[in-house]
Amino acid sequence: MRDNIPAAPLPPRPRIKRGHGDPFMTKHRVHAMTTDNSWVLITGASSGFGAEFARQYATQGHSLVLVARRLDRLETLAEELRQQYGIDVVVEQVDLSDVAAIIHLHHRLRERRIAIDILINNAGHGLQGTFVEGTLDAALTMLQLDVVSLTAVTHVFAQDMRTRGRGKILLVASLMAYQGVEKFAVYAAAKAYVLRLGEALHRELKHEGVTVTTLAPGMSDTGFATAAQQTITPALKRMMMQPAPVVRAGIRALQAGRISVVPGWANKAVLIFTWATPRWLHQAMLSRVMNA
Repeated sequence: MRDNIPAAPLPPRPRIKRGHGDPFMTKHRVHAMTTDNSWVLITGASSGFGAEFARQYATQGHSLVLVARRLDRLETLAEELRQQYGIDVVVEQVDLSDVAAIIHLHHRLRERRIAIDILINNAGHGLQGTFVEGTLDAALTMLQLDVVSLTAVTHVFAQDMRTRGRGKILLVASLMAYQGVEKFAVYAAAKAYVLRLGEALHRELKHEGVTVTTLAPGMSDTGFATAAQQTITPALKRMMMQPAPVVRAGIRALQAGRISVVPGWANKAVLIFTWATPRWLHQAMLSRVMNA
C-alpha cells in the first residue's frame, strides 16, 4: 500500500560558477542545463545499446545523464552529442556493481536538481560456459550487476517518479529470459528475473503514472558476444540485429506503454516456437543454435 508520507523536497539548486577553479564543474563535468527539458538516464552508456539509446534520445532533444565505468568513452560520446544536437549531457563514471555508488549517484543528481523522467536500465554482463567449470566469483559478479544493481537503480529512481506521478522505465532483458539455455545458465536466469520484475512493476506502477517496459533483444551486434566470450554460430549470424532497430523498438514500446517487446521477426518466431513446443524440444533446439 502506498503511504501518505510526502517525499523530502529537493534542495535549492546550487549556483554554478563557470570558472577553472570550480570543483563542482571539474569533478562532475556538469554543463549548462535547462529546467524545462526532460532528462534521460542511461546505464551502460559507453557502448552497444547504451550508446545507441543516447543517440536516439539526443535526436529527440532530451537532456542526458550517461552512466558507465569507462570515462573516456562516455566523454567522447557526450561531446559528440553536445556538438551535434546542442543538448545538455552529464557524464557520471560509476561502477554500477557497487550499490553504494548507485545511492551516491542518485544523491548527486538530486543535489543538482536533475529529475530523471526516463530511465534506461541497460547495463549488464554475460558469460558463456558451463556452470560448474566457471568460477563462483564470475557467476556472482554477473548476478550483482544484472540483478542486484539493476534492482537498486530501478528502486531509487522509481520512487522519485512515483512521487512526481510520472516517469518511464525501460529494463533491458534478453530473449534468453524465456528459456533456460545450456552454457548460459546464470545469464539466462538473471534475465528471466529482469523480465518478471518488469512485468510486475508494469502493473504496480501504471496507476501511479509510471510506465515500465521490458525490452528482450536477441543476438545483436553490440560487442556483447565478444565480452561474453560467446561463440557466434552460423544460425546466430543470420539472426543478428543491429543496435539501432532494437533501440527504436524499445523506445516505441516504452512510449506506447507496452509491458514488453521482443524486437525483430526472427526473434518473435523463436518466442512463438518457445510458447508452442514442449520444454525439452525448444531447449534442445536453442542449445544447438547457441552452442553448436
